[in-house]
Amino acid sequence: MKINKLFLFLAGAGLLFTSCEKDELNTSAQEETLSVTSEVPESVLQKIAALHFNPKGAEVGKIMLPGGGFEKTYIVEGDIALNADQLNNMSSSNIQDKQYRTFNLVSNNKTIDVIGYTGGSQALTSKQRTALQYAINNYNRLNIGLSFTLTFGTDYSPYDIVVYQTINGEAGGVAGFPSDGNPYKFVQIYDGMEQYSVDTNEHVMTHEIGHTLGMRHTDWFSRQSCGQSGEAAGSDGAVHIPGTPTGFDSTSIMLACFGANEDGEFNGNDITAFEYLY
Repeated sequence: MKINKLFLFLAGAGLLFTSCEKDELNTSAQEETLSVTSEVPESVLQKIAALHFNPKGAEVGKIMLPGGGFEKTYIVEGDIALNADQLNNMSSSNIQDKQYRTFNLVSNNKTIDVIGYTGGSQALTSKQRTALQYAINNYNRLNIGLSFTLTFGTDYSPYDIVVYQTINGEAGGVAGFPSDGNPYKFVQIYDGMEQYSVDTNEHVMTHEIGHTLGMRHTDWFSRQSCGQSGEAAGSDGAVHIPGTPTGFDSTSIMLACFGANEDGEFNGNDITAFEYLY
């Protein structure tokens, strides 16, 4: 997940914007993290489509890691990071029967250790730290086989998930899907979130952590939350989670776009989805 350009949409009475960010693949570390450098090759677009993700708008990118390194990736559906290994190893046959998920999930009955990064310019702000604690509380209140710990610091190597800030003036965040039974490690939160409430920051963090556990966008099929009416995604584009609706769920925390005044909490269908999976 990674593209977070602040798209503003007027939907009903609310101001909505994408929870995604933008990155690049083939640039030097000195170049701006979010500038697009090249088009996604047709062969990669075909792989994205074969995995039932929407290839429209896919971008070549690189994620700035805590400490200043970079990871090459492709950004799809606005805020989802897919690297070459995942494109090659995620199985399209694994996609079957809304809430929606991938078949890349975290091994159940384990503890997920999360660290909020506190180093240099990528340190979480005080507001973001509070929001991250709230987000972790959201997951620990679920009746699931996963439990979560949270600490703050700079030595993120032993942790399962590191949440950190990216300086780009935008609002939103980016993360990716699990691999080998482990959550995606890196959750970027854009510094533009500082102008929004703790609850809206909590929403974005809870959403991005949801991706690291295998959750897809609730409205992947239409991106209705972003003011769109539909996308060219196949009808089998994600794995439906039994017990959740197949239509637009306007209050799901896993919608593709979020509003400026979110409460940061799971709705009933979000809870059903996670408790079904884990």
